[in-house]
Amino acid sequence: MTETILVADDDAAIRTVLNQALTRAGYDVRVTSNAGTLWRWVAAGEGDLVITDVVMPDENAFDLLPRIKKARPDLPILVMSAQNTFMTAIKASEGGAYEYLPKPFDLTEMVSIIGRALSEPKKVVPTGGDEVGETMPLVGRSAAMQEIYRVLARLMQTDLTLMITGESGTGKELVAQALHDYGKRRNGPFVAINMAAIPKDLIESELFGHEKGAFTGAQARSTGRFEQAEGGTLFLDEIGDMPMDAQTRLLRVLQQGEYTTVGGRTPIKTDVRIVAATNKDLKSSINKGEFREDLFYRLNVVPLRLPPLRDRAEDVPDLIRHFTQQNAGEGLEAKRFDVDAMNMLKSHPWPGNVRELENFVRRVMALYPQDVITSEITASEFQQNEPSAQDLTHIMPTGPVSISQSVEENMRTYFASFGDDLPPVGLYQRVIEEVEYPLILSVLTATRGNQIRAAELLGVNRNTLRKKIRELGISVYRSAKPA
Repeated sequence: MTETILVADDDAAIRTVLNQALTRAGYDVRVTSNAGTLWRWVAAGEGDLVITDVVMPDENAFDLLPRIKKARPDLPILVMSAQNTFMTAIKASEGGAYEYLPKPFDLTEMVSIIGRALSEPKKVVPTGGDEVGETMPLVGRSAAMQEIYRVLARLMQTDLTLMITGESGTGKELVAQALHDYGKRRNGPFVAINMAAIPKDLIESELFGHEKGAFTGAQARSTGRFEQAEGGTLFLDEIGDMPMDAQTRLLRVLQQGEYTTVGGRTPIKTDVRIVAATNKDLKSSINKGEFREDLFYRLNVVPLRLPPLRDRAEDVPDLIRHFTQQNAGEGLEAKRFDVDAMNMLKSHPWPGNVRELENFVRRVMALYPQDVITSEITASEFQQNEPSAQDLTHIMPTGPVSISQSVEENMRTYFASFGDDLPPVGLYQRVIEEVEYPLILSVLTATRGNQIRAAELLGVNRNTLRKKIRELGISVYRSAKPA
């Protein structure tokens, strides 16, 4: 028997396109421009799958979804929307939709999703409990962000471990927080720990807690982040900076669901969702023996890469509006950006990503009395924050001889440490890597994260620099002007 698909959209062009495409795919198709007709069809038991727009003349689809799921809980529903926000994806998921597709959608993908939905065993899709508000934890309508919204919407009602990767400033903690706030553990605590910000010898105590007398200075029992996050979500930021001993203990937790405090002997059962994040290339760290491969695969159950802002420049206007409203609520005077200024901001490389853009918006709102931020103001801000040649003198060697002398002296000491023996093979590559890391890091620090300027100073292609940054695990951010 041929399946029947019910399509509801107030856009006649979309109804026509879907009708033709789905008919060619072998389905019977019924189309309507309003929610009322769609509801009458569903209530009468018609249709094997529903495709509906969110905003229709007579009713919002999110108000209709609960009635459809109550009347026919096993009916698959695909939600389409031109309001391509994170909250749209979440509301679709919480309303029991099988899938959410942002407009414009890909017809081939649509047909594939329909086939999958109709072939799966019928099952009741649980709906969310609490009403979702209109707060926007994540902002952007680009294709890259739409895919992130869809992945997060699928993960909300699961406990799957998530590995978030991306450059510094792309919003990894915001994504982890959103996953918690709109997921099944929303009533539990959200606890974050940054591995790079804690001395390596204290990380195990921070994570697992310690007993009184476990080490010098442990005068009382202390709870760790796992205990604090019980029943909720534990966000492990900069996981690539976790020392090997702590990695081994974390692996045990993921494998067995229990841990012991530092100095303790009794295993403690734990119930937390783990979300990890890093701006490093962990596979490169694995090859260097700096990160456990088995731990990587335990954490990388669902990988999610956040795009840099330069790869989603179309989101810049939405982000600026969001930050402007946010800062206006904190007492700063509201501003708007003229067309030329907005185009300049969209074409800027933003090496510090969304965090840098947020700081830029906050700065111009605080420093300029004008209601409209012009391209002249924007250009002036960029120029003031670009490093000058004088800023770079502190990292430049006095001449080629000083570098060669330094290398020669260090290598002489290195060989002397082996006595009559020779050091391990692969020395050339090791020395190159040892020199590359501080060189690139120093130039990036001097240019305050501006990769275009850094590539020019180094005399390399920008893509080559990006590759080296990933391989060496260098964090890129805009720092303060060097003293």
